[in-house]
Amino acid sequence: MAEFLWEATNRNGEYRSGVMTADDANAVRSRLVGQGLVVTNVKKKPLEINLPTIGSGVKLRDLVIFTRTFSTMIDAGLPIVQCLDMLGGQTDNRHFGKVIMDVKNGVEAGRSLSDSMGQHPKVFDDLFRNLVAAGEAGGILDLIFRRLASYLEKADKLRRQVRGALIYPSAILVVGVLVMGVMMTFVLPTFEDMFKDLGAGSLPGPTRVVLAMSHFVVDNLLLIIGIMVVTVVGFVALIRTDQGKYAWHMVLLKVPVVGPVIRKGAVARFTRTLGTLLASGVPILDALEIVANTSGNAVIQKGIMYAREKVAEGRDLASPLMQTSIFPPMVVQMIGVGERTGAMDEMLQKIADFYEDEVDQAVAAMTALIEPIILVFLGGGVGGMLIAMYLPIFSVAGGIK
Repeated sequence: MAEFLWEATNRNGEYRSGVMTADDANAVRSRLVGQGLVVTNVKKKPLEINLPTIGSGVKLRDLVIFTRTFSTMIDAGLPIVQCLDMLGGQTDNRHFGKVIMDVKNGVEAGRSLSDSMGQHPKVFDDLFRNLVAAGEAGGILDLIFRRLASYLEKADKLRRQVRGALIYPSAILVVGVLVMGVMMTFVLPTFEDMFKDLGAGSLPGPTRVVLAMSHFVVDNLLLIIGIMVVTVVGFVALIRTDQGKYAWHMVLLKVPVVGPVIRKGAVARFTRTLGTLLASGVPILDALEIVANTSGNAVIQKGIMYAREKVAEGRDLASPLMQTSIFPPMVVQMIGVGERTGAMDEMLQKIADFYEDEVDQAVAAMTALIEPIILVFLGGGVGGMLIAMYLPIFSVAGGIK
């Protein structure tokens, strides 16, 4: 017995596909013909090796491409099952392809699209599933997927901007620390041996300080590496706890230069997500809970959930948001205007557009400010070591003269 992939059409010309266990391909064809299907293709299912995946195994960019393509297919009038079958077979991410095919099998079994996606919560989050459910209930699935595609594309752009701004200075700092470590471990001891051969005698103060640092690093290299590993592991374990994550996210929001960029990005994400949910007909309490769970920051999540509690008590949204002191006053005031005029979804989209432009400018300003600081740090550290090493050489050269 083996598994076979089959494709066929029914009497109405509708596309069908699936997996069947049989002795051979002819047996599969016979069964399908007996079901009144016209068989177009039967092939043996290839051997699959399931490897463990980290996280969801699906990148945001994969989800963006899937959503935009699915939206186009739905607009063209293709059946959902056929859309999923085509997308599952053409995606470059094999794990995502298996997820899509599993969703297709769920739809074929009679479940709704949102319920089938609910079997993979790490890939399709609460926001995605609730929007799809709203589209199915209202018969506007094509419109919902267009909104989802637009939202995910802007979210992907925003995430890449913020990450790009943070990755560059982090990478430069790591390289700088590695360069200084290599100099202390390998380069400076070579200079010290050369000074002894030249008979430099008493070394200048800066040179003695740098060589003392080099001796400390060389003599305690394993201890230093161990402390660094323990520190990183301890930090990761700490921020996985609720209290540690909240404290770390609070620090990030208050860090000079970097904090404003993260805060503006969070405001853009909050307003874009909430506006998309409200425009799609999701109730405000459900929308606020989804937005809080997808905010990506524990401090902002707590503030949104506080606002949700107050809205559930009958208050407006703007007042509790102002009390959290997380969102800028202008944002809260514009949300209040949107509530009074009954056009909060449109107002939220306008706020999101504005703050996404603000993130662009903030990222450019942060990069322009951090670059010279990092260059001064690297130049000062490496240049100071080199100068300290060349001072004895100058002294020896002056004595020879």
